Order: sequence, then structure tokens, then C-alpha cells
Amino acid sequence: MATKTDSKMGTGVSLGMVLLKLRSLIALLAVFLVFAFIAPNFLTIGNLVSMAKHSAIWAILAMGMTYVILGGGIDLSVGSIAGLAGMLAGGLIVQGLRLPMFGIVIYFHTPMIILIILLVGVLLGAFNGFLITKLGVAPFIATLGLLYMARGFAMLRSGGMTFPNLVGDPALGNTGFPILGAGTFLGLPLVVWIAIVIAVVAAYVSRKTPMGRHVYAVGGNEDAALLTGIRVNRVKMGTYMFAGFTAALTGLVLASQLVASHPATGESYELTAIAAVVLGGTSLSGGRGSVGGSIVGALILGVLNDGLVMVGVSSFWQTAIKGMVVVMAVIIDQYQLRKQNEAALKQQTTADATEAAVS
Repeated sequence: MATKTDSKMGTGVSLGMVLLKLRSLIALLAVFLVFAFIAPNFLTIGNLVSMAKHSAIWAILAMGMTYVILGGGIDLSVGSIAGLAGMLAGGLIVQGLRLPMFGIVIYFHTPMIILIILLVGVLLGAFNGFLITKLGVAPFIATLGLLYMARGFAMLRSGGMTFPNLVGDPALGNTGFPILGAGTFLGLPLVVWIAIVIAVVAAYVSRKTPMGRHVYAVGGNEDAALLTGIRVNRVKMGTYMFAGFTAALTGLVLASQLVASHPATGESYELTAIAAVVLGGTSLSGGRGSVGGSIVGALILGVLNDGLVMVGVSSFWQTAIKGMVVVMAVIIDQYQLRKQNEAALKQQTTADATEAAVS
């Protein structure tokens, strides 16, 4: 009888852990079904495409944040980097690169503008990494400082004004920028395809390469990772550079969709990215989570945001509901971690007892 009871208990615990690990997918399905029933026109092609575009933007930003959090860090500057990226791109399209000392203005082709802005994002991420790894500044403080600096530079770039009508000039060869945010391929928005490509690469790197394994190791136990020969500072630098890249790409997409850039673009997007990562099951303490989970988290936020709008929920309540969802996700994550630790301790105790009995 004791054996059967133990077997049932083990099965129950295993089933419970499986459900906990699949909680993001279950939550996504539940939210989707709820709004499918209560929101008019929720399942129309137009609305589904709109949700896919919103979710893709948040997913791109969340993937960079995932690497940072997996490595035991945090990045509060990604929203401001996105805003600065949009402003720099708008300035290069509308005003070009002015060189007063030579009396000339250089207008770059659109692909070159995109590459320049992505490089700026990577360099800003490297700046975060430098402050954290070389100067010993806490990630929260370092990235908070860059949040304000990037937002300030975005304001200074245009004196707080908007760069409108970013269609470019055929004579200058800088047209085509709106395609990035509004273009389609095989019936899907181009930004969705971009998110898919980044997701495939990011997931492969995290699971199949030494760099990915090192990120998990550093986030799980930095001291142990250092003792095993992992170059901890290099790993951390890489995660912040990737976050800067995804933030700059997000800013480019937003500016392209609006065909305009505004210095306030991306405000609070860092919180949205963190929320998507947490909803996807990545632990804020680092070392546990996945890129795929963060994408699911971004989808949850996209469905929740569009669904609440369609049923006429106040924007104030929307913010409050999103906050409650994130808090609940953290509570469940901590519960899962506690259960995993209890299960590991039980297994170790059983193994020790078995070994002692054999001896």
C-alpha cells in the first residue's frame, strides 16, 4: 500500500511541475479563448495581424532582455535606447549627417542608416556592459543612468520636436524606410519575420552553443562559473550588447511604422520587456528561463492589450491589470522554484538513505 501511495504522490507532483512549467502556454491559451468569446471581431484577420505586429515588437525587445536576465543582470535602458535609435534614424533621413567643418551634408542610403543605428545600439549596450563589468557599477544603477542619458540625447537631437514624414527623397537615395515597419512578406508583416529570425538565432545560441551555456552558468552562480574558467565579464558584455541591438531595432521598427520619430518613443518599454520575460517563466534571479518563454510572454501581453482595448476597458485599468498579471507571474515563479528545491532535497535525502542502507 505504501508503495502505491508513494507512486501516486510522485505522479501528482510530476504532473503539478509539468503544469507549472507550461503555465505560460496555458495562460496564453486561456487569455486568447476568453477574448475570442467576449470581444467582438477579435478573431478577424485584421485584428490578428495587428496583435502579431504588436507582439513581435515586444518579443524583439524581450529577447534581448531575456539574455541579460538569464545572465543575472537587468537593463532599464532599452526603452530609451529605442527612442534614441528612432530619433537618430529620423535625423539622418531628414537632415543627413552635417559636417560644418567641411561645409557638407552626407545623406546615407536607407540600409546604411539601419546598420548605423544598430551599431549605435550595440555600442550603447557595450557601454552598459563596461560600467557593470569594468567599473563595478550595479546593473540597476548603470542602466538607469543610461536610461536618462539616452532619453536626454533623444530630446537634444531635435530640441524635443518630432522628425515627421520619414519617406526620404529619391534624389538622395534614402527612401524605403517605412517598409521596415509596414512591409509584408508571404502575407505576414515584415516585423513578424524579423522577430522569427531573431528568435531562431537567439534560441539556437542559448541552447546549442558554449556562449548560451555560459550565460546560464553565469546567471545561475557567477562565482562557480568564474572558477570553471568562464570569462564572466565577456559573457555579461555580450548580453548587454545584444539587448542594445534589439532595443535599437525596436526603435527603428517603431519609427518606420509611424513614419515619424519622437523623442518620447519607447517610454516604459523596458517594463514591458521585463514583464514579457517574467511572464515567459524566466527567473529574475538569473540562470533559468528561455527565449521561447519570453516570446510567449510577449504574445500574452499583446493579446491582453488588444483584447482589453476591444472590450472597452479603461487605459488606467489596463495598466493595473497588466501589473497584477506580472505580480502573479512572479509569485508562481517563486512557488515553482520552491517546489523544485523541495523535490531536489527529497531526492538527495532518498539517495543518501539508500546509500546508507546498502553500506
